[in-house]
Amino acid sequence: MKLSAINSAKKSKRGRPTVESKAINVRMAIDAIKSLDAWRRQQEDLPGRPEAIRRLIAAGLEATSKKGGKR
Repeated sequence: MKLSAINSAKKSKRGRPTVESKAINVRMAIDAIKSLDAWRRQQEDLPGRPEAIRRLIAAGLEATSKKGGKR
């Protein structure tokens, strides 16, 4: 029996594309979450909490590297 073109075509996977990453869970104090949410609301595109945390980490690391990497 001959397979139809639809069945023999490679199906794309559903969901998010694979990215080299690792999930981490972080517990934060309520005050820290309130501060995070206040910062998010100041952003033009209102990022979600995970994206806001990624941006703040990137900004902190960039600021640290500009100082010569020392605290």
